[in-house]
Amino acid sequence: MNKTAFRAKLIRDFVTNKYLYLMMLPVIAFYAVFNYAPMYGVLIAFKEYSPLKGIMDSPWVGLHHFTTFFESYYFLRVLKNTLIISVYSLLFEFPAPILLALLINEVRNKTYRKVVQSATYMPYFISMIVIAGLIRDFTDSGGVINTIYAYFGGDGTAMLQHAGLFRPIYILSEIWQKAGWESIIYLAALMAIDQEQYEAARMDGAGRLKQMWHITLPGILPTIVILFILRMGNLLNVGFEKIILLYNPVVYETADVISSFVYRKGLLEFSWSYSTAVGMFNSIINLILLVLANWLSRRITSNSLW
Repeated sequence: MNKTAFRAKLIRDFVTNKYLYLMMLPVIAFYAVFNYAPMYGVLIAFKEYSPLKGIMDSPWVGLHHFTTFFESYYFLRVLKNTLIISVYSLLFEFPAPILLALLINEVRNKTYRKVVQSATYMPYFISMIVIAGLIRDFTDSGGVINTIYAYFGGDGTAMLQHAGLFRPIYILSEIWQKAGWESIIYLAALMAIDQEQYEAARMDGAGRLKQMWHITLPGILPTIVILFILRMGNLLNVGFEKIILLYNPVVYETADVISSFVYRKGLLEFSWSYSTAVGMFNSIINLILLVLANWLSRRITSNSLW
């Protein structure tokens, strides 16, 4: 197609779908203002930023902040904690909404099904501050969970003061809070499966487990793969809000992650350039993981984002 034909086709498409293009403008403006314009600030990762001099007039320091981070005592600790929590999240939190959606799909009583769905959705809408407060109260020395834990041999002290218990508490609370909400997309994918396949399977004598294995799971597999790729792109983006609300210096050994480290350095110690460099390192690793996951998915399952 030559340039003239392409231009004519583009103009014709714009005239035909002018209202759709008009609806795109607020979305484009949102991403331009809040996602792309702030990327200009990444420059301070390569400078010794001073608010009095501004971004452009601050002196260049090259990769100094990156090498300082790589050589610091905190590098291995925050990288290790971030990777461990991210892998735990991938192993336990990612499959939870899939299992929940499969279980809800097997419930035949509509009233009971709606009650279960509503009960599992609700934690997602609770404020993070309230969630953190509940976790602190339940795991405190006199809390419900800690009392049960002490009954089975625990020492009865506040669980969030134990470095070894921080990660399980964090992952379990994430599953409780998000599994119901994230199961919605899998339930929608389940609704799209052709019901005639189930009828044919039942006529062939397949039980519910065989139907789930041979029809349901393959039916939602493309959705699982796409969401898995997106999760890989955010593998190192451990939610710092909950971490900051729950951790304390006693459990830094297992709880301090890259995002909480960036928060402390940037907002509490005013090391803006250094914290930007650490955050940029985190984003680059996420980008590499996203590209690798997409490439592997395309090679293995033929499903990919691009």
